[in-house]
Amino acid sequence: MRKYLFGTGLINAFVMGKPLFESLRERDPFTWRSALAWASWIITVVLVAGAVVDIHRAGRGKGIPGDSPIADRQQEILEKRLRRQ
Repeated sequence: MRKYLFGTGLINAFVMGKPLFESLRERDPFTWRSALAWASWIITVVLVAGAVVDIHRAGRGKGIPGDSPIADRQQEILEKRLRRQ
C-alpha cells in the first residue's frame, strides 16, 4: 500500500493542488490562468490514478495496456510480488 501512497506522482498532485484549493478559499478571481492550472491538476490526478491502477493490475498478473509507462516492466513487477509472498 505504501508504494501507492508515497509515490512521487501522488505527492506531486497533492503539493500542486494545495495552492489551487487555497485560492478558492481566499476568493481570488478566476482567470484563464486559473482555468489552465485546474485543468493541469485534474490531468495530473487522472494520470496518477491510472498509474496506480496499472501497478495494481500488473502485480496481480492481469494485462495492462501497451501505452502504460510500466508496460515493459509488467513481468518484473509480478515476479517481485510473487517473491514477497
